[in-house]
Amino acid sequence: MNSPPLTLTLIRGLPGSGKSTLAATLDAVHLEADMYFVDKQGTYNYRAEDIWLAHQWCQQQTEQQLALGKNVVVANTFVKQWEMQAYRDLALKYKAVLEVKCCNGCFPNIHDVSDSVIKKMRDNWED
Repeated sequence: MNSPPLTLTLIRGLPGSGKSTLAATLDAVHLEADMYFVDKQGTYNYRAEDIWLAHQWCQQQTEQQLALGKNVVVANTFVKQWEMQAYRDLALKYKAVLEVKCCNGCFPNIHDVSDSVIKKMRDNWED
């Protein structure tokens, strides 16, 4: 009997749109670049200069989990289409079904992203 194919789900949306909430409902390893900024005590300490490292970490964790045969859900803003390319490549490499979901809710964002930053993200959004 064949096992079901791996699934890699990408959840995209602006801060406060419900990405993390949706990701938590899926039966998969939940990853986000923001997790890179959470210390062992659970405190979130965002450092803009390390955002590239956070995304690299998230991609590495995704590959590690797919290699272990686990379904993965990644919840990041993914404002630009190119930001999902590394994950598209991983889906191909591990023969995972790729699903992309978009969140459009309007909730308080948990990381206090300013309205001006969210507006800039909205203005730069690629469908």
